[in-house]
Amino acid sequence: MRNKEKDAAQMAIKRGDFLAKAYELFTKKNIESVTMIEVARECGYGTITLYRYFKTKPQLVVAVGAWIWEQAIRENWDHRPDRDFEGMTGAEIFEYYLESFIGLYRNHRDLLRFNQFFNIYIQSERIDPEVLKPYRDMIEGLRRNFHMVYERAEQDHTIRTDESEEEMFSTTLHLMLAAVTRYAIGLVYIPESGFDAEKELEKLKEAMLLRYKTV
Repeated sequence: MRNKEKDAAQMAIKRGDFLAKAYELFTKKNIESVTMIEVARECGYGTITLYRYFKTKPQLVVAVGAWIWEQAIRENWDHRPDRDFEGMTGAEIFEYYLESFIGLYRNHRDLLRFNQFFNIYIQSERIDPEVLKPYRDMIEGLRRNFHMVYERAEQDHTIRTDESEEEMFSTTLHLMLAAVTRYAIGLVYIPESGFDAEKELEKLKEAMLLRYKTV
């Protein structure tokens, strides 16, 4: 009898290999131009083996998106300044949340470039909602993390809560992510004297804090 735990571990390793290699290729070449055959070949496996894990390219793309974002979110969570944010006000947690987007630009520009390719691919392929579920589940997890900001603000009133939690999350997520992505892919106005991307992003963060902080 085969060792089921060993088989499961080997499958997890192989799946991780596929995700990592696909992410590397998608980031370098853009998603549309990368084939399943290429992903399998670069991993040293046959195409049939890849299809055992991901039946279609959209399934692979969505799995890569959920996988890489979950890693980034986990890394940010592990570096939080206070365990469970117990000693922080709602405003302080909110500032850390905004700063995490600038951290993405500073440390994970490849992820932001991938995310741009991902959005274009998802729109162009009109992927079935069921296939997108792992990615949507990841976003939902991020939304649950944001709930801590709003919940703490309702207690200490350091962040305004006259705007709904859902609207506040959507607004801050989209504006901050759009900004850091734009800088990461180089789609920006560049003055003759040059510019400091992180300085400009800090100004956006300050504008958000000014918008939502009560004190």
